[in-house]
Amino acid sequence: MVNHGVNATEQATSVSTPVVAESGVPFVVGTAPVQSATNPAKAGVPVLCTSWDEAVAALGYSDDWEKYSLCEVMYSHFKLYGCQPVIFCNVLDLTKNGNKETVAAEDMTVTVHKIKLPIEAINDATLVIKATGEQGDAYVLDSDYSTYYDGENLVIEFLADGSVYEAANASVAYTKVVATNVSATDVADGFEGVELCLTKIGVVPDLLLAPGFSKDSTVAAVMATKATNINGILKAKALCDIDSSNTGATSYDKVLEAKTDANIVDSEQIACWPMGKLGDKKFHMSTQLAGSMATIDSENEGCPYESPSNKGLKIDGLVLEDGTEVNLTLAQANTLNANGVVTALNFFNGWVAWGNYTACYPANTDVKDYFIPISRMFKWVDNTLVKTFWKNVDDPMNRRLIDTVLDTANIWMNGLVGKGYLYGARCEMLESENPLTDLMAGKIKVHNYLTPPPPAQEVDFVTEYDINYIQSALG
Repeated sequence: MVNHGVNATEQATSVSTPVVAESGVPFVVGTAPVQSATNPAKAGVPVLCTSWDEAVAALGYSDDWEKYSLCEVMYSHFKLYGCQPVIFCNVLDLTKNGNKETVAAEDMTVTVHKIKLPIEAINDATLVIKATGEQGDAYVLDSDYSTYYDGENLVIEFLADGSVYEAANASVAYTKVVATNVSATDVADGFEGVELCLTKIGVVPDLLLAPGFSKDSTVAAVMATKATNINGILKAKALCDIDSSNTGATSYDKVLEAKTDANIVDSEQIACWPMGKLGDKKFHMSTQLAGSMATIDSENEGCPYESPSNKGLKIDGLVLEDGTEVNLTLAQANTLNANGVVTALNFFNGWVAWGNYTACYPANTDVKDYFIPISRMFKWVDNTLVKTFWKNVDDPMNRRLIDTVLDTANIWMNGLVGKGYLYGARCEMLESENPLTDLMAGKIKVHNYLTPPPPAQEVDFVTEYDINYIQSALG
């Protein structure tokens, strides 16, 4: 064919735009009062929430955080820290008989045309209301009464145009939730839901939490495993609480033993002790630390290069699980830090997180493993590179592809260096790591070098008397 004239074509840009990984996004496994939710999330399936209202609609809400652990994170992350998003995974499965219990009919007093049942009451067909003594036919929903959840109650309200509006008493039978039947094994199994995050909601978390349950050795171990390998390619950090109950660490000198007993010693874990309080509310330290880390990351353009240590927490004290107050001196807090435990301290700048080490310290002395910000940076860079170049898998392995990978990675990491997030970084394809047999098999290995800044956790001043100033002053 004769091509007579002027033509123009486009060629793909040789440098791709990086798909930067999410940072400071928690994946939280626990229990929620889903019986009170208007749009309840399915048990074991992750749900992405970007606001308080969205979380309440999907999970319900109760101030009883010992029964409903997800509510603690909801309150802390949305109300106190103003951060989003959060991925919740509720494991309180109401389809399991063991998580429900029948409440026999009981005569109850009607107050201002209302009967208030506890939030554990399930608003379903098992809710039966009759005249006292279970006399006569059951009252009719939406004709004689309506139901709704309000705060810590399921409210039964008699309707003005119904036949029993003026009733002073009524017999009520219902089914209630037994949240305390959820076991550590249920929570451990719930972390399988993190594998669904990428395909179901398109967001991969980098912080794993299970407040109230992560003190269990089985749960903590599963969290560490998942943090190492999400979908076989991505990585996160597991925030684990050391037991501060009467059978756990009730003082700072017992923390190391409790940490060891729970086997919270992995480089992918951040160990926390004790709990924090704000007014009459108690928070697991992992919950507060997740909120602080999300805040710090967002202030740094989503880059996790800064340590949460010595940064503010939304607490006014430290407590054990039973509410006993804990007062730590600087020396005691530093002893915890020296054993790979993050705590909190009230010193010159109010209540702050205190500690830069992951749970592997001091046994592991590799700086990329034991420093929290450096370890997080390595995982964040790896996650970003995986997400950016996944689209190139199965492309023809030619020089253009290799140059695109190297140029894109180097330009992005040079930008991080320019912003002070890294001291230096480079991306290379080493001949020694790419033998001919691997290249023939379609395998490329790219070597990344990067150095995130360590936290300046010790600043020493040396003060000396200088006699030369006397001579200068007195001539």
